[in-house]
Amino acid sequence: MTDITQSIIAINPNTSFTVDGDSVDKITWYDGNPTNITRAQILAKQVELKADYDAKEYQRDREFQYPSWQDQMDMMWHDKKDGTSTWEEAVQAVKDAHPKP
Repeated sequence: MTDITQSIIAINPNTSFTVDGDSVDKITWYDGNPTNITRAQILAKQVELKADYDAKEYQRDREFQYPSWQDQMDMMWHDKKDGTSTWEEAVQAVKDAHPKP
């Protein structure tokens, strides 16, 4: 899916269109563009979606650093049984390594 496609869908997920290549000037509207989505709106939405994506980099960085949910459940069980804080320490280490901006 191109940035143009993602932008149009973000503006109106019910519109019907195709994009030839990756050009905002080569959009074919199959529904006649009933909401009159403009080139400027598409370009502005691209900027907005990119900023949102960039702002969530820390989430993507954390995703594969966390222990699996199975391991986390096991840590929590042992922590409760043994009075330890292994799970909290494991999660905090990932959060510390990839802080939220």
